[in-house]
Amino acid sequence: MRNDSLTTPMYRNAATGGVAPQRPDAPASARPLCIALLSYRSAPFSGGQGIWVRHLSRALVAAGHEVDVYSGQPYPHLDPGVGLVRVPGLNLYGTEKRVRALRPRHLKSFTDTFEWASVVSGGFPEPYTFGRRVTKLLAARAGDYDVVHDNQSLSPALHELERLGLPVLTTIHHPITKDRDLAVASETQWGMRLLIRRWHLFLAMQRRVASRLPLVHVVSESTRRDIADAFGVDAKRTRVVYNGIDTETFRPLPDVPRHPRRIMATASADVPLKGLTFLLEAYAELGRRYPDAELVVLGTLRKKSLAARTVRELGIADRVRFVGGIPQEELVRLYAEASVAVVPSLYEGFGFPAGEAMACGVPVVSTTGGALPEVVGDAGILVPTHDAGALAGAIGELFDDPERARALGDAGRRRVLERFDWSDVAGQLVELYREVIHGAHR
Repeated sequence: MRNDSLTTPMYRNAATGGVAPQRPDAPASARPLCIALLSYRSAPFSGGQGIWVRHLSRALVAAGHEVDVYSGQPYPHLDPGVGLVRVPGLNLYGTEKRVRALRPRHLKSFTDTFEWASVVSGGFPEPYTFGRRVTKLLAARAGDYDVVHDNQSLSPALHELERLGLPVLTTIHHPITKDRDLAVASETQWGMRLLIRRWHLFLAMQRRVASRLPLVHVVSESTRRDIADAFGVDAKRTRVVYNGIDTETFRPLPDVPRHPRRIMATASADVPLKGLTFLLEAYAELGRRYPDAELVVLGTLRKKSLAARTVRELGIADRVRFVGGIPQEELVRLYAEASVAVVPSLYEGFGFPAGEAMACGVPVVSTTGGALPEVVGDAGILVPTHDAGALAGAIGELFDDPERARALGDAGRRRVLERFDWSDVAGQLVELYREVIHGAHR
């Protein structure tokens, strides 16, 4: 398969056996699958879902299956051997002058016009419009795939694909209702609260679609419980398969000296869900006892964000370093230099930052938000959410006890290697693919 096709890759007929010739008597359970993996935006810098798409597709191909990723913009970074179908779109979130982005040709398309009108009025239409576009592409290729795996678009188009005879599995990383509710609760201006609610109107669509899907993959027990509450998905129709961690990239660097009082965190400054303000408060408190303590945050600080205001009010602007847009190898080095990694999130559907820090052998202090206890287990220190004092206390414990810190770092690396291997994830998901294929063909 090619990795650079502009519209569609070279297709196979899934009925002939997919990636490799099969004996006529080969059991269906042993036959490699042809998989269409759908993701409405997939670049690694657009969040954990972009990381998920890359590593899952890599692991599935390594296991002998064929994968084509159907993605909207920004497009993913994929490994050789994984097909890429670039689903066209307006990419309005990558355009500064959105109002002027509409062209006469777009008026001929309901999808284009709807996307433009929704974005300029404060909405987020990408999951819906991506679904409409990808359905047209897949309708012409319905016989080429054994299964369609949707990455949380939860568009009504999924039901149309089922009517076309394509078995569908959807992954829900966590219900975005959590993001909406925390963002509204942290906003003081009523006008901004209205805009936040407007942006999240797509959740009504996702709730309707999710409640009707025959089988849903979730990435943690926490997400399983939460989508039952938020989306009305019966727990009997969900299957838990944890995400994997890239332990080849995220690894200890024993030759890199650690800074004895450096704290490392991966937390967006603009998303209340990530709890960065509580870490900033904890760091200010620690500064009174450890004046040489440093804080490095992987993320960009916008001038008008809540985190920026917190930094100014606490008077710590000259002691906090925000780092954005760095390659992974530099991120791994930053983890190697840190004495403690902190995950202050109020909620995580899984928690890639925790797993990646643990894979690097850094002792982790994490909140109990969402699925983080499932990832960290007993290989780190867990503290309540919304509690800057508890964060400061746990970080201080590790500053004062280097032996315990070292033991937790080693335990974290072992836990990730034992429990969060991408090849195991791929194998479990293939079992789910075969389950939905069997159910669709009954």
